[in-house]
Amino acid sequence: MKDLEKRINMIEERNKRVELDKRWETSFTRRVSICILTYIVVLLFSYLTNKFNNIFLSSLVPVIGFTLSTLSLGIIRKIWFNVINKK
Repeated sequence: MKDLEKRINMIEERNKRVELDKRWETSFTRRVSICILTYIVVLLFSYLTNKFNNIFLSSLVPVIGFTLSTLSLGIIRKIWFNVINKK
């Protein structure tokens, strides 16, 4: 009987994590963070190159911005989880 209770508790804990992951993926915080971080990368890139003279080079801006923003989201996600779990 204890084995069954342990398995149920493990499943409930996993379900809570999955639910939080789903909430994160659709959260306003995640969307705004991606926009802000991408915008910062575009500003830095524009400043460093002065102008977009090369279409191939300028096409990299959104890709690099998005990639860097998703790498940075780990920190923001941890903060978000802590705030959500306190509620």
